[in-house]
Amino acid sequence: MSEFIEIDRDGMVQLIRINRPDKKNALTRSMYKVMANALVEADEDDQIRCSLILGQPEIFSAGNDIMDFMQAAQGGDDLGHDVIAFLRAIITTQKPLLAGVDGMAIGIGSTMLMHCDVVLASPRAYFKTPFLDLGLLPEAGSSLVGPELMGYKRAFALLAMGEKFSPQDAVDCGLVSRIVSDNDFENQVLATARQVAERPPE
Repeated sequence: MSEFIEIDRDGMVQLIRINRPDKKNALTRSMYKVMANALVEADEDDQIRCSLILGQPEIFSAGNDIMDFMQAAQGGDDLGHDVIAFLRAIITTQKPLLAGVDGMAIGIGSTMLMHCDVVLASPRAYFKTPFLDLGLLPEAGSSLVGPELMGYKRAFALLAMGEKFSPQDAVDCGLVSRIVSDNDFENQVLATARQVAERPPE
């Protein structure tokens, strides 16, 4: 388990909340493991109709915790198992997957959204990837899914050029479903998740 991922229920909605604001919700291997397990378990639970990933006010996720990954590499640990488990889970989950983005969504904070069915963003959200700056390949299958979802040029701007996308940019290219007010952001996101959960699962 990770103390930085909170798993809760709102009726038939499973809530997966990233709660590490002091590190801008940067994700560690243990955090990936908890999120992966939650999505897998949701598929096996008839009382869960959909899952919703949330961050904190003004912070969705700053991406991977580089120090956590460096320590694993220096210690000879397997870097990828928990990350791959999460990526496999968001791609293969049988239940609808939603995300509410209020604030920064960096790296995996952006690319995971390509696998969500509904993404709501507040006006203060923004989206950016640092892959080429770090000498890395885009993760989460985003180099394949991104062009299909956004068009080649917009995907190149986000994934290769590292351009910062505003909420409206993200809506225009299909990364975000719609922008909702930041004054009542979480209530609006939960209301949307409840609407999805109320649909007949068959």
